[in-house]
Amino acid sequence: MSIRIGILGYGNLARGVESAIRQNDDLELVAVFTRRDPKTVTIKTEGVPVDSVDNVESYVGKIDVLVLAGGSATDLPEQTPKYAKLFNVIDSFDTHARIPEHFANVDASAKESKHVGIISMGWDPGMFSLLRMISTSVLPEGENYTFWGRGVSQGHSDAIRRIDGVVDARQYTVPIEAAVERVRSGENPELTTREKHLRECYVVAEEGADLARIEKEIKEMPNYFADYDTTVNFISEEELKKNHSGLPHGGFVLRSGVTGFDKEHKHIIEYKLTLDSNPEFTGSVIAAYARAAYKLANEGSFGCKTVFDIAPSYISPLSGEELRKHLL
Repeated sequence: MSIRIGILGYGNLARGVESAIRQNDDLELVAVFTRRDPKTVTIKTEGVPVDSVDNVESYVGKIDVLVLAGGSATDLPEQTPKYAKLFNVIDSFDTHARIPEHFANVDASAKESKHVGIISMGWDPGMFSLLRMISTSVLPEGENYTFWGRGVSQGHSDAIRRIDGVVDARQYTVPIEAAVERVRSGENPELTTREKHLRECYVVAEEGADLARIEKEIKEMPNYFADYDTTVNFISEEELKKNHSGLPHGGFVLRSGVTGFDKEHKHIIEYKLTLDSNPEFTGSVIAAYARAAYKLANEGSFGCKTVFDIAPSYISPLSGEELRKHLL
């Protein structure tokens, strides 16, 4: 029996989830829900309905896990607790500073309804979070460093698009190479947020929009741009489509630590991702953890979960015996 998946929203991330479902034989896409007119939304999977978000409740009992593919700025803080009352849910909430608050809200809703709610799933937060935890446990004497990019941040781009007067936008996160090399050398530097990354924004504004106001709102946006050196470039829609239509990303997590009775030996743990398509890779992570949500629910587990709370075997379609034979 396939695990029945629904997707709420149909943007880049949702399409990434849809493509990932095709590569997993135990997952089945049941429906896509949209706030737009369903007749205007065409998906890639034949025979699967596109329905109005107003009709989600009618699918209770027909969907095992609902993927919430909205943005972290305004969609997910409302949607994930709301739909955890009806379904097992999973989201990609990526505003790091607000994760504890989001966890508490989803946990309360999911425990009341006895559903599983997995939040902040993707590669960061998500896979990178797990690597930070593991490397910190292995090398307790040391420092963690995370660098993102150069690549397009979907969450930050979405946050810019929510600003009044913005038609479209892309935001690139760019590691500062000098900071990276200081870490790799074992220096263990103390780096501020501003010293690790730059943020480059390419914005298409409405005709006649107040560009100075838009730039100010971007640069002063808390949790997104206020702590970084940020450049804002206003460009035409044609230039955005020509030069910024792709969604590459990536990054690396480093742990610089020491061992030995006199702390004489240095070690560097580095985990790197180079992604041709950020939403497709993120969608693939979400699809794997949707499987975990289903398994946990079938065991009678409920409440909010993060990547830290889920055993690795739960995301695999393989049995324990197969995992031990082929991957251990």
